[in-house]
Amino acid sequence: MPMIALAPYQHLEEDMQSLKQVLEMKNQQIHLQEKKILELEKLVEKNIILEEKIQVLQQQNEDLKARIDQNTVVTRQLSEENANLQEYVEKETQEKKRLSRTNEELLWKLQTGDPTSPIKLSPTSPVYRGSSSGPSSPARVGTTPR
Repeated sequence: MPMIALAPYQHLEEDMQSLKQVLEMKNQQIHLQEKKILELEKLVEKNIILEEKIQVLQQQNEDLKARIDQNTVVTRQLSEENANLQEYVEKETQEKKRLSRTNEELLWKLQTGDPTSPIKLSPTSPVYRGSSSGPSSPARVGTTPR
C-alpha cells in the first residue's frame, strides 16, 4: 500500500519542471515588457522635449509673422513716401524748367531791348557783358510763359 499513498506525488517532478518552464516564459515576458516600458518612457521624454521645442518654434513663428506684418506696413509707408517724393521731384523739375525758360525769355528781352520790358540793360551791365556769344535766339525761349 505504500505505492498507493505515493500515487498522487508521482508526477510531482514533471509538474515542477513544467511549472519552471512556465515561470521562465513568464519571466521572459516580464523582461520584454520592462524593456518596452523603458523604450516608451524614453519616447515620452523625447515627446516632452519635442513639444517644448514646438512651443518655442511656434512662438518664434508668431514673432516672425508679427515682424513680417510690421515690415509690410513700413514697406507700404516707404512706397507711398517714395511715390510722393518722386511726384515732388517731378513737380520741382517742371518748375525749374519753367523758371529757366522764363529767365531765358527775360534775359532775351533785356538783351534785345524789348520795348515791353521795363528794364533796359546798359552795355556795362554784368548781364549784358556775361553773354559773349551775343543775344539769345528767340527759338530758345518758350513761347508761352507761365
